[in-house]
Amino acid sequence: MLCVMSTIKSAREIQSVFEHGRRIANPLIVALITRTPDGRGHDGRVVFIAGKRLGSAVCRNRAKRVLREAVRQADGPWPGVDVALIAREKTGGASRCELTRALEDITKRAGIA
Repeated sequence: MLCVMSTIKSAREIQSVFEHGRRIANPLIVALITRTPDGRGHDGRVVFIAGKRLGSAVCRNRAKRVLREAVRQADGPWPGVDVALIAREKTGGASRCELTRALEDITKRAGIA
């Protein structure tokens, strides 16, 4: 069964996560976490970000793809929170287990898992 992940698409909403989100860093992932705005419901949302400094479009897309899979493995998106996951240089080369552990560490430190 295909699980549809709720994502943040609007530039305004992404900017809001950057301005108001709590930053939690890990060697593989940086997360910005904030409460879902009133009126959006209780469902959590996530956005995956891979900047151009990571390399080519192929590298950036791979980093986002492995982050999406790590979120699925960690039972995300999490209710009541919006999360921006920012890929780091090591994200694309990390194993699925390493990324899942990194994401679990971040969610535990944030108190959402």
